[in-house]
Amino acid sequence: SKGTTIKEALGKYEEKNGKASECKEVKLIGICPPIEKMDASLSTLTNCEKLSLSTNAIEKIANLNGLKNLKILSLGRNNIKSLTGLEAVGDTLEQLWISYNMIEKLKGINVLKKLKILWMSNNKVADWNEFNKLADMPHLEDLLFYG
Repeated sequence: SKGTTIKEALGKYEEKNGKASECKEVKLIGICPPIEKMDASLSTLTNCEKLSLSTNAIEKIANLNGLKNLKILSLGRNNIKSLTGLEAVGDTLEQLWISYNMIEKLKGINVLKKLKILWMSNNKVADWNEFNKLADMPHLEDLLFYG
């Protein structure tokens, strides 16, 4: 089955909310059929500070380079397997909500220099040593890990 593209989802979103490129918060939650890819259409969201793509079928974090103001990224309940792809928002992102995914390793988290809040319960991290990667993240204040 073919999922909904970000472009299609943004089109529907704009019918109700006006120009997505001007919005500070964009929610594309539980789209039917689900979004499978974070594609290049995301780069139009230059004013977005909070992006919610939860409850879709996304497998990979990608195409965040245009989101120069992104502070909160919500990706809970997807099929994401790794934290790579966050480099583009490394200087701005303060909160990452990524519970209920398939993440095994925390490689890639260290690029988020301003990260304060990391919610990633119910993933597939089996090795507790992975959490040592959080030791050198100076701003982290709230962590949620279980399951």
